[in-house]
Amino acid sequence: MTDLSIEQRFPAVFRQSLAKRFLPLVLLIGVVLYFAYAVWFFALPNVLADAKWDRAGNMLAQWISYDISTEFRLDGATIEPKWPRFGPLGNDPNPDWIIAEGNGATTVEIAGPGTATTFSKANVSVTYEGQTVVIHRGEVPRIEGAQPDWLAIKGSDVVADFGFAGNVRVSPERVKINKRVLGWANFVFDTNSPYFGKSAGEVWALLWNPERLDPNHSNLELAFDNIWNNGSWQHGDVWVKLLQTIVMALVGTLFASLIAFPLAFFAARNITPSGFANHGVKRFFDFLRSVDMLIWALFFTRAFGPGPLAGIGAIFLTEVGTLGKLYSEGLENIDDKEREGIKSVGASPTQVQRYGVVPQVLPVMISQTLYQWESNTRSATIIGAVGAGGIGLKLWEAMRTNSNWANVFYMVILILIVVFVFDNISNALRSRLIGRQQ
Repeated sequence: MTDLSIEQRFPAVFRQSLAKRFLPLVLLIGVVLYFAYAVWFFALPNVLADAKWDRAGNMLAQWISYDISTEFRLDGATIEPKWPRFGPLGNDPNPDWIIAEGNGATTVEIAGPGTATTFSKANVSVTYEGQTVVIHRGEVPRIEGAQPDWLAIKGSDVVADFGFAGNVRVSPERVKINKRVLGWANFVFDTNSPYFGKSAGEVWALLWNPERLDPNHSNLELAFDNIWNNGSWQHGDVWVKLLQTIVMALVGTLFASLIAFPLAFFAARNITPSGFANHGVKRFFDFLRSVDMLIWALFFTRAFGPGPLAGIGAIFLTEVGTLGKLYSEGLENIDDKEREGIKSVGASPTQVQRYGVVPQVLPVMISQTLYQWESNTRSATIIGAVGAGGIGLKLWEAMRTNSNWANVFYMVILILIVVFVFDNISNALRSRLIGRQQ
């Protein structure tokens, strides 16, 4: 046996052409240049530098917290808090972080006992991070001592920023307090409910108390009604809209599969030999898929008005194109031996399709349909934002106000849970259909 070197034994590996040897390097350089061009074209450094990161932080904070706002008039006979009409503390709030001093002054502890704002008719004293600043009232505010970083003068106002905890704005005639609290205010019962402000133990005791809070309803019925019709969180409306989104995805996908299934047989070349029928149906599928689901939703919203019908129509048309293409490709990849075997025993054309074709492709078709159904559950949320109904429209309404981010987070969590559940259901059914589960 001749003793050949490795290079001689494998010449295809060691004697490649220049194109094959340098192709990976050329591709890497091309990718790097493309990303460099994208950074320059979209001016990403300037975009990142000009971004309002503080606004993003405030928005994220509003997802997990709520504001309590009040103001104190300093030009009246007495210094009393003035609360908004629909505040999270109810109609007669008396929080323990507002302390009335005996000398006519008032102390507000926004960020705990270590941070205090004490004000009277003469001046305002703010303590934060171990430093106390005295602000003298007047048309032009005057600050005693050095001005700390957390204090800013804005025109005739002085603003003390305590970070996440809130802020204090001192004006010549008033002091405005904004306190931030972790959690979701009044998530279970709103301020109009007789259960508002009560502890869990008190609520539990009232639920089974034979003495009714409302003569027309039992206490348990009243509690459910107060939760379902919560004025702040609108649980009932949110859950109904979420159900609409689920139904939109289910009905649209189901109807699309029923239409796409027979059409796919005309699009499959090995099933229907007519080239005219093949190309005609395939181009029809291409047309339906080429128009995005969001565009179809806008079209149906214009035609039928806002509502779930527009969403069902948009999902239906898009999925007829998508599922029709998937089904036809599955049909074109079947094993013809089974079909020929059915033909050899004298079966009719319908029986050939029923027993020689459908059993091969049906599990794959159902698997593809389940995946599209799970995907459409997510898509139904997006098209709902343009008026196609469902929780997407509710989500867009909450985002548009730019002041209701806790409700946005609540709906996002519900959508994530639904998508997670449907994804697991779809995966489990697909695994059983294609035989992957033991």
